[in-house]
Amino acid sequence: MKKIQQIKTQIFADGAAKADMLEMYRNSYIKGFTTNPTLMRRAGIANYESFARDILSAIPDRPISFEVIADDFTEMERQARRITTWGRLVSVKIPITNTKRESSVPLICKLSQDGVALNVTAIFTLSQVQDVVAAVSGGAQCYVSVLAGRIADSGLDPVPIMAAAVDRLRAASNAQLIWGSARELLNIFQADEIGCHVITVTNEILKKISLLGKDPDEYSLETVKMFYEDAMIAGYRL
Repeated sequence: MKKIQQIKTQIFADGAAKADMLEMYRNSYIKGFTTNPTLMRRAGIANYESFARDILSAIPDRPISFEVIADDFTEMERQARRITTWGRLVSVKIPITNTKRESSVPLICKLSQDGVALNVTAIFTLSQVQDVVAAVSGGAQCYVSVLAGRIADSGLDPVPIMAAAVDRLRAASNAQLIWGSARELLNIFQADEIGCHVITVTNEILKKISLLGKDPDEYSLETVKMFYEDAMIAGYRL
């Protein structure tokens, strides 16, 4: 098994709790960060821009993505152009459609060709990948975020889809594929195996990195001990 430092796929920490982000920032294998409005809400963030600027002052030298919060494309564009001014390593997250299922591709094309670094998110299909590749080719740096974890949640194997997406991105040298919504450490190795550029992983999963390469027999014994000790602490009797 490869060591985490040998993985070619870049690992981005996914979250919105400042303490967790700074904890991951101390690890050299964390190459960037992503967040989204849902994670920010769970973290209790009240002021979006204040949070973003605070994080950027604490983490000035690694890529970070922040998402627009509009559903109308005119307002989405205004927000994107504002967010991009927050820092030189900021990418603006644009969902592949709005809530009305209207495609964001025309806006994605416009922003990319105007030099706005993007992170196109909530992608689930190869046709969506293809549309984004065509829109951003020759434009600014762009992450193409396929939410592989959510695809797996639906019962589909995301690996063939992600491998095909890697091939499609060869047509746009400025685009990098993100394996989004990782569900387990195994996903990091799956992403690396197919040549995926980036994977986003939550702190909860990243904290399991110490388990990599752990002896199965020892892990089995530790698990047995955990079950026994918890039963004793709980005072269970039969």
